Amino acid sequence: MLHEYRDIITHMKENSAANAHFLRIFDKHNELDNKITKAENGELVLTDKEVETLKKEKLLLKDEAYAILIKYKKEHSL
Repeated sequence: MLHEYRDIITHMKENSAANAHFLRIFDKHNELDNKITKAENGELVLTDKEVETLKKEKLLLKDEAYAILIKYKKEHSL
């Protein structure tokens, strides 16, 4: 997720106490990504509707994480 911001994400993880909300979003996004991948590969049985719902949730998390990253970048001059 947001690979172009890998350095900022690493910086935020190192200062995790101040970024707990971001880290929860980041972890949940990765969890959903893994679940979707397993469903698409046939390793996990989900309906098309369930997969669609997971993808929407994942996208919302990505949007929220992106907003936090941009704010953090501005605040820390990164």
